[in-house]
Amino acid sequence: MSTAVVTGAARGLGAAVSRRLADRGLHVVAVDALEGVVAPDGYPRATTADLAALQELSDDVSIAVIDAADREQLAAVVERTVDRHGPLVAVVAAAATIEGGQPLWETDSQTLERLWHNDVRSVWQTAAVTVPQLLSAAGEGHDAAFVAVASAAAHRGLWHLSAYCTVKHAVLGLVRGLAADLKGTGVTAVAVSPGSMDTKMLAETARIYGLTDVSALAESQTTGAALAADEVAALVETACFSGPALHGSVLHADGGFTL
Repeated sequence: MSTAVVTGAARGLGAAVSRRLADRGLHVVAVDALEGVVAPDGYPRATTADLAALQELSDDVSIAVIDAADREQLAAVVERTVDRHGPLVAVVAAAATIEGGQPLWETDSQTLERLWHNDVRSVWQTAAVTVPQLLSAAGEGHDAAFVAVASAAAHRGLWHLSAYCTVKHAVLGLVRGLAADLKGTGVTAVAVSPGSMDTKMLAETARIYGLTDVSALAESQTTGAALAADEVAALVETACFSGPALHGSVLHADGGFTL
């Protein structure tokens, strides 16, 4: 058996990806900080029940309630799981939060710091911990991939979401730098940029904008509606097993929003 790691796995895209990778026969380590996520009071955090629901799907899903940005804890979990379940062949860094509601000059520095921790540092530390394991798997002849979830906000400015746009642009830089470092190693690095998905994060975005209905947030997509998390997860799954053709690429899963 082989192993996969998914961060931000308790719900939304992370949960959908975890289900798909488990269905492929991988042992999936579902990582989420749950109530411990770095966020302001009132932020809609995932729950223990959300993460437990994943484990109930299969005996080949294990859960780790840790902050993906905590390098030491994540390293211990990954090492223990690889020793027990086999080489690490797929990593999906999906942990992220969103905040906003003000123009940049009225956005407090704590907002940027929280988003940097959750949306960039978590991806960086996940890569730092898992890429050596992916290199080992590639050296043994396995296909191996690191996939980071960016956002449509990584490609254009969004009103009153300047800090979120900043950190998601940084995720793209991280993946591009990682891809350069991985040249010729057999490990693939890819970013996937979703648009509006029918998730808790989209509901939080609507709340930031003072909207009671998320449908307005998907009007700029050619789909005319928010995408299901599993529709985007299908593209993430493809990125995990595409081989070298997508190395260093950014895949847009935004219903044409960034066209």
